[in-house]
Formats: sequence, C-alpha cells, structure tokens
Amino acid sequence: MPTVAPPRAQPPLSPAGTPDASAQASAKIDVSGLNFYYGERRVLEHINVKIRPNEVTALIGPSGCGKSTFLRTLNRMNDIVPGARVEGSVTIDGRDIYAQSVDIVDLRRRVGMVFQKSNPFPKSIFDNVAYGLRINRLTRSREELGGRVEASLKSAALWDEVKDRLHTSALALSGGQQQRLCIARALAIEPEIVLMDEPASALDPIATQRIEELIYQLKSRYTIVIVTHNMQQAARVSDRTAFFNIAATGQPGRLIEIDQTATMFSSPREKATEDYISGRFG
Repeated sequence: MPTVAPPRAQPPLSPAGTPDASAQASAKIDVSGLNFYYGERRVLEHINVKIRPNEVTALIGPSGCGKSTFLRTLNRMNDIVPGARVEGSVTIDGRDIYAQSVDIVDLRRRVGMVFQKSNPFPKSIFDNVAYGLRINRLTRSREELGGRVEASLKSAALWDEVKDRLHTSALALSGGQQQRLCIARALAIEPEIVLMDEPASALDPIATQRIEELIYQLKSRYTIVIVTHNMQQAARVSDRTAFFNIAATGQPGRLIEIDQTATMFSSPREKATEDYISGRFG
C-alpha cells in the first residue's frame, strides 16, 4: 500500500483552485481534532470534517481504515466497547456530544443507525417499527402509534408491500425488505441524522437499487452519512465523499480528503485517492 501523507490543513479546493464553498457552509456535524482509541491502540488520527445538513456524505476507503469506527463516534455507539475513548470534539448543531451533560439515549434518538446486516427483531412488522416509539413513550394513543408506524413504513418505501400483513413476522420478509424495515424503525423516532454502515452490501442488485433510491429521497429530510465499499454506489447516492486511508498496516486511519462527489471521482487532489477510486489498491 502506498505511503499516504497527512491531510492538508487548507480547505478542499475546487478544480479552479478556490476554497470549496461547501466546506465553509454551516455544518450539522462538526468533527475537530478527533483521535479514537481502543485501549492503547489509536485507530483514528486527527480527523477534521464538517458534514452539512440534508446531504448524503459517503465514507470510502480500504478495510481497516476506521470508516465504521468513525461512523459510530457520531452517536457514541463505541461507548459500549470496553477501553474505547475519544480525544477532540464532535458537535451536532454546535453541541459537543461527548460532554458529560449529554443524555446518550436522547442523542441516539436524534442520530439513528442502520447496520450492515439487517437486524429485525423477532416480532411482527408493526411491532418492529413501533418498538422505539413505545419504549421512548413518543405516542399518546393507539391511533397515533398506528399513524407513526404507517408514516415510517411509507418513508422507507415499504408500506405498499406489507400493509396487509403488518402483524406477521418480520423475519419472513426478504433481505431487502428487512433492511428497509430497519430503516423504517430508525425513522420512526424522527431522528435528524441517519448513519448507514454498508446498508446494501448483503443485498442483490434490485434490492440495492431500492435502498439507493430511498437514500436519495430521504436526504431532503435527514442528514445522511453512509459507509460503502462500492465506488459506483458512492458516486450515485452521495453529495460529498470522504476518503479514509492508513499509512501502513497497523497505523491509525486518517481522513485524506473530502470534496464534492463529482469532483472527487473526476479529479481527486491526492494520488492515494485516485489510486483507490481507480481500483489500484483496496
């Protein structure tokens, strides 16, 4: 693997050589000086990135470079890992989510997560979507609960396929339907941000297309951050792309560059980015 220089300090440059306006715009998520450790081992080094509202930001890079770890720092999912710790700051709407005063349950309501492998509960379709609404007491009546479940299934482009079997097992759904059910479950509690860790990696091409279409539709209402190893998928669904890499095996992951997706795929600034996108390594 080629040696990679640390990220440049200056803002991303457009092809014309001027600062990328998107990097200067107000950020929904602002990550500054982030170092992440599992015990004594540092796995992310000095990450600085701003993620804009109502856009899809794709995280790409070879396996082991810390993309999924970084994604989980955005809703403190890594807190459950013994020995995990963070240096630096992660702010959402200007508030540091690692401050001692932060309610983690409330944070995870605001920042939903969809995992690589669909994980429906062994319950009915209805109860899967209603689960978060019930435990967080977000509805006041059965009618309101039913309406929120229906709205969430519609948002996940699943309602028409399951409306006549809401009380049958979610485990009977196809893989693609199960993943959209998990998206509906995440959307039901009305988050502001949705994190997706390779949400279509285990799906067939038709199901993958449905998920990609859904992501494109959802960005008008949510800020979306997606980890993907599929370069074509990143090019199709994202507004901006961030490339992570490691300098050598066992070294911490670094953010090499972030830019508008069209610019990143046509004229990346860093040779390592070009090599990865073109398939020379990774």
